[in-house]
Amino acid sequence: MGKISAVIIIMLFTLSSHSALAQWHKKSFKVMGTLAHVEFWLDDSVPQATADKLILAVEQEMQRIDQTMSPYIATSELSAINRDAATKPVIISKELFDLLTDAHNVAVLTHGMFDITYASIGYQYDYRKHQKPDQTTINNALKAINYQAVTLDKSSSSVRFTHADVKIDLGGIAKGHAVKNCIAILKEAGIEHALISAGGDTTLLGDRIGRPWFVGIKHPRAEDKTAVQLPLSNESISTSGDYERYFIEDGIRYHHIINPKTGDSARNVVSVSIIGKNPTYVDALSTAIFVMGLQQGMALINELPEYEAIIIDNQQTLHVSTGLQQD
Repeated sequence: MGKISAVIIIMLFTLSSHSALAQWHKKSFKVMGTLAHVEFWLDDSVPQATADKLILAVEQEMQRIDQTMSPYIATSELSAINRDAATKPVIISKELFDLLTDAHNVAVLTHGMFDITYASIGYQYDYRKHQKPDQTTINNALKAINYQAVTLDKSSSSVRFTHADVKIDLGGIAKGHAVKNCIAILKEAGIEHALISAGGDTTLLGDRIGRPWFVGIKHPRAEDKTAVQLPLSNESISTSGDYERYFIEDGIRYHHIINPKTGDSARNVVSVSIIGKNPTYVDALSTAIFVMGLQQGMALINELPEYEAIIIDNQQTLHVSTGLQQD
């Protein structure tokens, strides 16, 4: 009887899931060098064409931001900055100016541990080809890694570099911004239950129809496994890990999260997840806390009541901020 009951329960769950899925609309697509996903709930009375238009709007918004902020697209605003800002002020859109301002604010908050000028050396790493700059090249580039070398003029909406060798990259903040914009598109359309993700950045609108969303944090050393699952509603979460883009040489892992103080990969921890309301800041803080490491990073997060952190250290031990600890 126990086995029969179990089968009935599974069948009922499957039937109810199929019923719910008729009202969930979702799509995954590649953009900004990663896999993005949109998922939202619409009443059955809403035409399928409405859902299709919303999915297209989300996809187009992420593509637009990629075209604006990718350092790999020659026609992007970011590429224009990297080409010309060392010799003259470059007038940019309000959107990009505001995001550079956010990046500056996080840099100040983290004492330069989040620094978009890390790209002054970061562009010389090629993880697919297992290439890294030598120490002399790194030492020379460190002179250009300084967020204070990015001068923003609000009156003219322009940016200028005060060092000839400065390059910037928004890889640690742009996906959070994109997710934020896409959630806004869905909210403006009246959507109350949704998930938007781009790589390690996820924002949740509402809950999953009476239940929380469960967001898994990837196990940093076990493919296709999760280290922990979190029940979340109306929150954003961003995870930075040393396992996305990397190569190992002579037993050392070289990955894409660069410590701006050393020009080398940060190795104090292996994974950092930040939870909060603002997707842009959550994205940037996950990078910053990764660079800062366990003690310094957790101390900062515990001073920011609107954010929480889950950090996995080099021994694969999980640590949580004060607000996530149970009494």
